[in-house]
Amino acid sequence: MHSEIVAQDGVLGADNAVVLACFESGGQVYGIDVLQIREIVRSREVTPLPCAPELIEGVVDLRGAVIPVLDLARSLGGDAAEETSSTRIAVLEIDGMTVGLRVEAAVDVLPVDSSAIDGPPALATQAGYDAVRAIVRRPNAAPVMVLSLENLLESVYRSALEPSS
Repeated sequence: MHSEIVAQDGVLGADNAVVLACFESGGQVYGIDVLQIREIVRSREVTPLPCAPELIEGVVDLRGAVIPVLDLARSLGGDAAEETSSTRIAVLEIDGMTVGLRVEAAVDVLPVDSSAIDGPPALATQAGYDAVRAIVRRPNAAPVMVLSLENLLESVYRSALEPSS
């Protein structure tokens, strides 16, 4: 059985490798464990959901299921991604829920050995930073930030509690 990418103590789980689906957002590459991805589809029109938490862009009807969609760039504190021919929606399974994550592009599937994975810097985690679960070092390329999907959901919950501006 495949374990989570990084345990709470910042160490890779029991397996020696993990496979990440890599996505681009704001010029940065982010990874998600492929075991949490149901499918990746071309972006489509999102129907706004009235009075929804700020980070929920709306919903899409995908094969008879209504799926809430989050924009990765907005979820990480940036501006919404511009819709292009490369824009995709990664359909994820997070804590028993199906969620769509709009990304600028799907860029790679990356097998990663445990020796290339580190936890986020201690300064960031001690300051309460938890958007990234792990960092993958790559020779001759920028590191890949492995997203904490649980934190992504927490961001949605927190956005529902914040007063509208």
